[in-house]
Amino acid sequence: MKNALFTVVLFGTLIAPLGAQGYKVSGTIQIGGNGGWDYLTADYENRKLYVSHSTEVVVINLDSEKVVGHISGMTRIHGIAVANEIGTGFISDGGSNQVVAFDLKTLGLKNKIKAGTNPDGIVYDGASKRVFAFNGRSQDATAIDAATATVAGTIRLGGKPEFPVSDGKGSVYDNIEDKSEIVRIDSKTLAVTARWPLAPCESPSGLAIDRSKRRLFAVCDNKLMAVVDADSGKVVATLAIGEGPDAAAYDAANKLAFSSNGESGTLTVIRENGDGYSVAENVSTAEGARTMALDEKTHKIYLATASFGPTPAASAANPRE
Repeated sequence: MKNALFTVVLFGTLIAPLGAQGYKVSGTIQIGGNGGWDYLTADYENRKLYVSHSTEVVVINLDSEKVVGHISGMTRIHGIAVANEIGTGFISDGGSNQVVAFDLKTLGLKNKIKAGTNPDGIVYDGASKRVFAFNGRSQDATAIDAATATVAGTIRLGGKPEFPVSDGKGSVYDNIEDKSEIVRIDSKTLAVTARWPLAPCESPSGLAIDRSKRRLFAVCDNKLMAVVDADSGKVVATLAIGEGPDAAAYDAANKLAFSSNGESGTLTVIRENGDGYSVAENVSTAEGARTMALDEKTHKIYLATASFGPTPAASAANPRE
């Protein structure tokens, strides 16, 4: 019901690889609390999973799979980027139009940096040592010097940005949802160097990258994944995925790409076959499990969703419509 208030219990669904037998749900991590959620980020080196949960980031140890900390004091969190080389993480706080820097060891807040309107997707680029926050409402990206926490520049995108990735060699890529395209940005000059249409894919959201083979994996609202050459921009394959995708991931060791499909409650697994790609399986997860993170050490996938408590009674503050 429109404007109804719900009690939300956030948890992660663990998808464990079974080799030739495929994947299965292996358990859940109860988080609790109220409010929505968005992106997850797995820092496999430091064994932490960061889960955006409304006004705070919940931190989970990837080995014990227990909650070990919270980063609070924000308004509406979207994504988390990690710069291990300087010991700093970065959070896009869409409600305050800021990027918040925090210490990876202590989880304490370090800086708040002004971004555009509603910073959403966020990525750290090692080649330029910059963080790129993609601002959904102002349709631009804020480039931030990671070490000094200062703004290096603003990049006009000409459309609504979604999830970004970095190739580690000086290019940052981002899905432009309302244009159904990918933009490529030079991370040092901050110039948009290419715009590539994703047809027949429409309204892309999640994006992942195979850095070795130079392939991008964009998941789209019309239940398709586009596999794109990261140098030429050519769509080299399209594959059927589930309903309501919002995140993509790539497992380099196993040469698998993934799409988390919240409306259908499935995880689509895409297998690389030489120069081609095929759907290996669709794993049942949970309704609403639309975002995910991959632990590159264990190859587990973590997906966030929620269970809802009873709808509260109607009131002047919470009328039913």
